[in-house]
Amino acid sequence: MKLSVKILLLAAALLAPLPTFACATCYGAVDSPMADGMNWGIFTLMGVIGTVLASFAAFFIYIIRKSAAMAAAAEKSTQSPQV
Repeated sequence: MKLSVKILLLAAALLAPLPTFACATCYGAVDSPMADGMNWGIFTLMGVIGTVLASFAAFFIYIIRKSAAMAAAAEKSTQSPQV
């Protein structure tokens, strides 16, 4: 990177107001009950989102397998038995 871009980024970081660095819950309070509650909320939301995404994936896998089975059955039924 150019020196001027590095200087600009350093100046922006140094001149930024302190409240922009962290919220009151997280800043310096690792074992506080508020931080623990926020972490549990994040994990709960991740669990819900993961469950929904896994359900969508399972549904599409079911559709793909069902489609392949129906195509195989249709192919088998169209073949005439050899005499």
